[in-house]
Amino acid sequence: MAFHGGGWWAFLSHDEQQDRPVVTRDLLIRVWSFARPYTRHVLLLLVTILLTTAITLVSPLLMRALIDDAIPNANLRLLNLLALGLIAIPVLNGLVGVWQRDLSAYVGESIIFDLRNAVYGHFQRMSLRFFTQSRTGELMSRLNNDVVGAQQAVSNTLISIISNIVQVVATLAIMLALEWRLTLLGLVIVPFFYLPARRIGRVLRDLRRKSMVLNAEMNATMNETLNVSGALLVKLFGREERELARFRRDSAAVRDLGIRSAVIGRWFFMILGIIGAIGTALVYWVGGRLTIEGAFTVGTIVAFGAYLGQLYGPLMSLTNSPVEFAQSMV
Repeated sequence: MAFHGGGWWAFLSHDEQQDRPVVTRDLLIRVWSFARPYTRHVLLLLVTILLTTAITLVSPLLMRALIDDAIPNANLRLLNLLALGLIAIPVLNGLVGVWQRDLSAYVGESIIFDLRNAVYGHFQRMSLRFFTQSRTGELMSRLNNDVVGAQQAVSNTLISIISNIVQVVATLAIMLALEWRLTLLGLVIVPFFYLPARRIGRVLRDLRRKSMVLNAEMNATMNETLNVSGALLVKLFGREERELARFRRDSAAVRDLGIRSAVIGRWFFMILGIIGAIGTALVYWVGGRLTIEGAFTVGTIVAFGAYLGQLYGPLMSLTNSPVEFAQSMV
C-alpha cells in the first residue's frame, strides 16, 4: 500500500510493474509505525512466542528419555511421568496459542480500524476534482482491501518472521548440544531452500499484483453498473449483454490468476518439502550408522529427527517471508 509522490491520484494510477517493493529499513520502520500504539500487546505477543518455542522444544527431550532411560531400565514411574509430560505439552502449547491468537487478532483488527479511519478521513478532505478523476470502485477497493495488507504485514508476516527466527535459533542451539556433527549435516541443504524461493516468489508476487489490479477493476465495474444511475444507462442503451460479457471476462481473469497462484504455490512447497525430506534422510542415514557403531543412543537420533522437523518448518516459512512481507505493503 505504498503512497508514492504525486498525490493520491498518482497512488491510484501508478505502474504496478515498475513498483517492486523490497524489505528495507525504512519499510520496517513504516510498518512498525502502524503497530506502535499497541506496543504492550506486541510485547506480550513476543512473550507468547518465547513460551511456545520453549514448550515445543521439550517434547523431543522427553521422547529421548523415554527411549533411552524409562523403557530399557523398566522404570514404570519415569515412564508414567514422561507420558503425562507428553500429554501436558500440547495442552500448554494450545493454551498459550489461544492467548497468542487473541493478542494477534486484537493488534491486527485495531490496525485495520486505524488505517480505514485514516484513509476515509483523507478521502473526505480531498477536492471534488479528485473524485471526478477517480473510480469509486477503486477507492472502495483501496479502503476495504488494501489496508488489510498493512495489518497482515504486522500481525501475520512480521510476527511469523520473528517466531520462526526464534524457533530456528533455539532449535539449532539444542541440536548442537545433542550432536554437532548431525547438526552440520542437516544444515548442508539449507541453501537449497532459498534457490526456488527467489524465482517462484517473484512469480507469485507478480501474480498477486495482477490480481489486485483486476479485483479493483471488477469492483469499479460493479459500482458503475449496479448503482441506480449506472443501471438506468445500461438499460437505456441496451448494454446488458455487453456489460455481462465484460464482467465475465474480468471475473474469469481473476479466477485464472487464482488457479495459477494456487498451483505454483503448491509446486513451491512441494519442492521445499522434497529438499527437507532429503536432509532428514541424510541425517537418519548417517545417524543410524553412528548409532549402530555406538556413537550415541537411539533416543538421541529420534529426538534429533524431531528437532530437524522443527528446524526445517520455520526455514521453509522464512524463505518466502520477504516476498509475503513486500506483497503486504504493495
